[in-house]
Amino acid sequence: MKFLITGGAGFIGSAVIRHIIANTVDSVVNVDKLTYAGNLESLAEVEDDSRYAFEPVDVCDRVGLERVFHEYQPDVVMHLAAESHVDRSIDGPATFIETNIVGTYTLLEVARAYWTDLDADRRDAFRFHHISTDEVYGDLEGPEGLFTEETSYAPSSPYSASKASSDHLVRAWQRTYGLPTLITNCSNNYGPYHFPEKLVPLMILNALEGKALPVYGKGEQIRDWLYVEDHARALYKVVREGKVGETYNIGGHNEKQNIEVVNTICTLLDELAPSQYSPYAQLINYVADRPGHDLRYAIDADKIERKLGWRPEETFESGVRKTVEWYLEHLEWCRRVQDGSYQRERLGTGDMV
Repeated sequence: MKFLITGGAGFIGSAVIRHIIANTVDSVVNVDKLTYAGNLESLAEVEDDSRYAFEPVDVCDRVGLERVFHEYQPDVVMHLAAESHVDRSIDGPATFIETNIVGTYTLLEVARAYWTDLDADRRDAFRFHHISTDEVYGDLEGPEGLFTEETSYAPSSPYSASKASSDHLVRAWQRTYGLPTLITNCSNNYGPYHFPEKLVPLMILNALEGKALPVYGKGEQIRDWLYVEDHARALYKVVREGKVGETYNIGGHNEKQNIEVVNTICTLLDELAPSQYSPYAQLINYVADRPGHDLRYAIDADKIERKLGWRPEETFESGVRKTVEWYLEHLEWCRRVQDGSYQRERLGTGDMV
């Protein structure tokens, strides 16, 4: 099958592409306009594969998308392109509205026109998979309860509101036009190639440099942590085996307070990279909480296990150890992200069959 993946140079998108090229015979065209969070170096291991191609196109660019659909004739669309950093959405929400809402609308319309013109067999097989977040549900009160696929939406930030909007658009295009869509809502991802502004890589890299480890409030916010390679497996399974019109929640079964995550990282670094800054926990610095900060997210991933047979392979303990080890082994990749040199290099492309 031919996959069109938007946002494929991002953290989750690149993991999905690496998974597909390494474990299937499918082809991929990566559609990514390469914002600050898009990094083609995350795809170095697949860039020369004949089944991979890169197209530097914005999801808001209808003409560009129409060209890509016409040229590559995809069987599957996996829509991961999104602005995703909550703090950035608070400081500047306009970009989130444009990319996450207008971009999704534009992609839906291009995909709908393309799908309508396919022959009957290809039209029946076509899938549009929209990848979203558990943040659309808002937060959970108290230590009990889980987000299910029927949980009402109650987004708290401009980011989560924009993703909720895009989810609603996808459902409307399925209900109104019959476009064969699927939606997944995932918990917090972590793992290799994560952009350093996010919690786990930020803590690792700040600690190694002896910088403060900023923790919002008292660090009591609870998140369900999902290893990104487990997520990539789940996304591929959903798009190949999921039921059209359905939503699947994807979680890691790993609820942790943020302060627990930070302390675990510090302990691993004390073991794997001791330095003059050890014990690294002494670098923890509690800072003013984020406006509208949700206290607890927790995913009920029972449906995807029952219906599709997916479960995460990594526990938090095994996954975060792999993650810390990866960053220690790829400090040059991190340095190039931190100093911006990854954006200044000439873009490379692959050829696709």
